[in-house]
Amino acid sequence: MGAEKKATLRYRNDEVTVLWRPALCIHSGICASGLPQVFNPRLRPWVAIDGATAAEIVAQVARCPSGALAIEDPRSKTGDGETDARKDES
Repeated sequence: MGAEKKATLRYRNDEVTVLWRPALCIHSGICASGLPQVFNPRLRPWVAIDGATAAEIVAQVARCPSGALAIEDPRSKTGDGETDARKDES
């Protein structure tokens, strides 16, 4: 598995940070069908973090069946393999 599949991508604004771990993603489409103004796999970056309220994003991320999407605890720090997607997925 390549390094790009091990990475954790971060999408953030002032209120919420969404983590996406591509290696865990099963591409169920639940994120995109539930909140298409935020999650659109046809676009780059595919997460428009300002497309909905933080509460709506948190609720939709909780529906991710694989755990590939998560909400970052604001007290945690970026670890190895984590990338800020605002810079790297354009």
